[in-house]
Amino acid sequence: MNKLNSQITPYIEKLAEISSKGNHIVPEMYIENNIYRGLRDLNGNGVATGLTEISRIKAKDTDKDGNEIPCDGALFYRGYNIRDIVSGFLKENRFGFEETAYLLLFSTLPNCEELENFKAVLADYRTLPDDFVNNSILKNPGCDMMNILSRSVLALYAYDDNPDDISISNVLRQSLQLISVFPLLAVYGFHSFRHYRMGKSLYIHLPDKSLSTAENILHMLRKNGKYTPLEAKILDLSLVLHAEHGGGNNSAFTTHVVTSSGTDTYSSVAAALGSLKGPRHGGANIKVVTMFDDMKSSINVKNKGEIEDYLVKLLNKEAFDKSGLIYGMGHAVYSKSDPRADILKECARELSVEKGIEDEFELYETVASLASEVIAQKRKIYKGVSANIDFYSGLVYKMLSLPPELFTPIFAMSRIVGWSAHRIEEIQNAGKIIRPAYISVAKDKNYISLDKR
Repeated sequence: MNKLNSQITPYIEKLAEISSKGNHIVPEMYIENNIYRGLRDLNGNGVATGLTEISRIKAKDTDKDGNEIPCDGALFYRGYNIRDIVSGFLKENRFGFEETAYLLLFSTLPNCEELENFKAVLADYRTLPDDFVNNSILKNPGCDMMNILSRSVLALYAYDDNPDDISISNVLRQSLQLISVFPLLAVYGFHSFRHYRMGKSLYIHLPDKSLSTAENILHMLRKNGKYTPLEAKILDLSLVLHAEHGGGNNSAFTTHVVTSSGTDTYSSVAAALGSLKGPRHGGANIKVVTMFDDMKSSINVKNKGEIEDYLVKLLNKEAFDKSGLIYGMGHAVYSKSDPRADILKECARELSVEKGIEDEFELYETVASLASEVIAQKRKIYKGVSANIDFYSGLVYKMLSLPPELFTPIFAMSRIVGWSAHRIEEIQNAGKIIRPAYISVAKDKNYISLDKR
């Protein structure tokens, strides 16, 4: 098959210029027309567009005078504080992702028998149709793992005997199957990329029914299939922390929007994957790692003064990708702290000791502390700025020797649980297609015949 012609010709450049000149919308128009751009009000708060029982974020308290004040961030899954959930399974020295998936899907914590039955169902579903790996993944290698994942999900539609049935039981069956096979689709897609695009040896490990989701990811990814208990524990924890986030995130909202049209599960999940791929959503942890690589090659990271100067340059669009961002810092909702980052930070500290790279972890801590001060001063942000989960997840994945190409797909392996819960909730409670209104600011014009233009 011939490749698409990616050359931008002078004619295309001219058309792009015409398109730019045709855009007369300026920022002031949003205020004049009372438009909440990006579904956020003038204070940056999200505009409520629905109701959910799945998860909740808390970032503010109310003082005795009724004023909202920033507080340490909290995240709740079905009413349970994420810190309590994590503390519960870590205290008992077991994996938590499967328990978390059950909670998000069914609104209740499973007992021992329910959890074992649920894990058995996921293990049974952790298989792909005959020849799917060869025909849909290995014979069609790609350069981007998220696109490979999306393509694979859409391809599974053809293998489903009942793909368009949106009854709760059928959608739940499809959701459980996708939760089970996402690690296979992503890891095998990476092996295909690694072999056909990078010239490396090809190996495919089948999943092991006796292993957890996190263990299977490491087992299938690594040539020798080996991993340490701490590595599996921390990857499992990362999956728990990424499984869902407040319902108002871009990919969850995408899931609601697309589901409301009545479409099939595979199309809905593919749309959510497209959302997560964007660097403003799921791709930020890769940016954190590459930003640190640039920092270490540009300055003496043992010198706090040089680090602070570098961070100022980042904000001034004078360093790294000149975006004006310090990646991994700040959040649309959290101010004082991101609970997910707090939890993952302590595990990153523990893993850095096992890997013998405590200096790397200390650098991240230093940057997080200095960046909060620099952003507050330069951006005049007084609500507080803290590290978010992307700040530490990239470091954790790097210490786990996970390839950067899989950073965002691992996010997807976890978030498919949240998407599934939101899809089911939308089907249960909605009755109308989600159709937002846009105000047209274009002036009426008289048509001009072709010979007079």
